[in-house]
Amino acid sequence: MSSGERKRVLLENVLAQSPEFLVLVNPFDNLDSTFQRTLRERLLKIAQAIPIVQLVNRLNDILPNTDYFFAYGSKRQLIPFPNQMALANSILKNEITNWEQRIPTSTDTSKKYNGKTLVVFKNVSVSYNGRPVLDGITWTIKQGDFWELVGPNGSGKTTLLTLITGDNHKGYGQDLTLFGQKKGSGESVWDIKESIGYFTPSLIDQFSGYHSALDMVISGFHDSVGLYQKPSDAEIRTATAWLQLLNLGTKTKLLFKTLTRGEKRLIMLARAMIKHPSLLILDEPTAGLDDKNAHIFIALVNKISVESSTAIIFVSHRKELGLSPKATFSLEPKKTGSVGKVTLSLS
Repeated sequence: MSSGERKRVLLENVLAQSPEFLVLVNPFDNLDSTFQRTLRERLLKIAQAIPIVQLVNRLNDILPNTDYFFAYGSKRQLIPFPNQMALANSILKNEITNWEQRIPTSTDTSKKYNGKTLVVFKNVSVSYNGRPVLDGITWTIKQGDFWELVGPNGSGKTTLLTLITGDNHKGYGQDLTLFGQKKGSGESVWDIKESIGYFTPSLIDQFSGYHSALDMVISGFHDSVGLYQKPSDAEIRTATAWLQLLNLGTKTKLLFKTLTRGEKRLIMLARAMIKHPSLLILDEPTAGLDDKNAHIFIALVNKISVESSTAIIFVSHRKELGLSPKATFSLEPKKTGSVGKVTLSLS
């Protein structure tokens, strides 16, 4: 089941226990827009019978019948606000989303795929145990593209991504070309991954060792969980330039695991981009971030799109404010599996 589907089942389990009050932690994260509306309506009805406490990172997630507003301060205290507008003004002030410095260039281009066409799906269908998931997907990803991948929970977004990364055996026997090689023509998964930068928030859980912020960025050169070999001077210079761009130049020696959630996300994005891969996949990268850090992250993604030839696939259930994809690939569930629809950006 997708993360959104699991959350729906968990909520049903909690409500079946007839609680006297309900505590919700980011209840709308990982849910598609349709179920978000359904859940919001249901919670409003529940709130008429029992108290609800919401812990949220996104201001838009606050239920409209909320009576009391607090922010958790840096000194570990609850700061009260008279209304949601006052809370929003406090959170979003002094944002830094513009950087004068351009993104650093890569010092390692020896294994980079330089073809103009990166990924080609031609009428690709996937099913599991007789259950259709994808039906006749046709999609081409080219150098410099910026795609937003959307679809409801369970529509097959993860299946589609694993076909691109080479992790899904269902790609064999399909008309699927990855970085110039037809799937099943002798390529290895590692050959494919050489051309891909990938980030999803669950990756952060793997990096629990004693690695500095600088080491974490450098590890992107080696696709390793942390750094276990002496880096070259060129690698150190490039990683340092990324941290300076992120306004984290004073934190190069700090342990990665001690940084804030927003800082970790920016560093993981730099790690994924440090080799300027042909394709950058960002899978729900802003899930769990507050509005301020999500806005900063989105601004950096837009900057990468403008200043590099890397193609980007951005996966999210939220319509992130400020995100500037060139096109959207939507998965629309049908009885025969999800079909794909391309929508070009109007901007």
